[in-house]
Amino acid sequence: MVVNQYDIFWIDLNPTIGSEINKIRPCLVISPNEMNAHLSTIIIAPITSRKKGKVYPMRVNFSLQRKNAWIVLDQIRTVDKLRLKSKINSLNNTLIQDVKSILHEMLVE
Repeated sequence: MVVNQYDIFWIDLNPTIGSEINKIRPCLVISPNEMNAHLSTIIIAPITSRKKGKVYPMRVNFSLQRKNAWIVLDQIRTVDKLRLKSKINSLNNTLIQDVKSILHEMLVE
């Protein structure tokens, strides 16, 4: 299966511990294509449709399959490609820039 950066897949995140996001859910691939092509693991950010009252600055709001959704960049994790179920979609350029901006702020600055 070809996995590209900024693709969205259904991914099985179980088992989890504590406050980690669980179950089979959409996830955004954030690892670069070169890594995706050569390793059996990918770096992902889970996607949720739940909004918990607060506005989290490290979450990107967008529409996925006609539902309001958030890319949860504060729960980035590495998973084996065996967890991937099926591809849903890919992010558009505007959302890619939003994700890059937050990742830069979180991890670089």
